[in-house]
Formats: sequence, structure tokens, C-alpha cells
Amino acid sequence: MNPTTYTRFLRFLQDELAIPTDSLAMAQRYREQDPGPLPMILWQYGLVTLDQLERIYDWLETV
Repeated sequence: MNPTTYTRFLRFLQDELAIPTDSLAMAQRYREQDPGPLPMILWQYGLVTLDQLERIYDWLETV
């Protein structure tokens, strides 16, 4: 994912799904230690619901 798209993605997570900045920062730290898709990390750590995860992947498909 290019930097511009990644920035839009983070904005989507915050604006549309109301994921707190602190939660995103924590997920990004986990991602540095154990690389993987950010949406799955968010879900694994209970930061998004299954419905939100589905919305995330729908958004990613449209980009």
C-alpha cells in the first residue's frame, strides 16, 4: 500500500469506524514486532469487531 493510500486508510479507520488513535498506534507497534496485515492485527487484539473488519476489507477492495 502506498503512503497516500495508507494515510487515507488510517483516516477511514478513525473517521468511519471511530477507532481511537491510541488503538491504531498500538496495532502499528504490534505490526512492527509481528508483521501482518493491519486489519487482522486490529481484529486479533479486539480493536475492531467482525463487522468492522468486513467494512475494512470492503474499503480496501475499492481502493
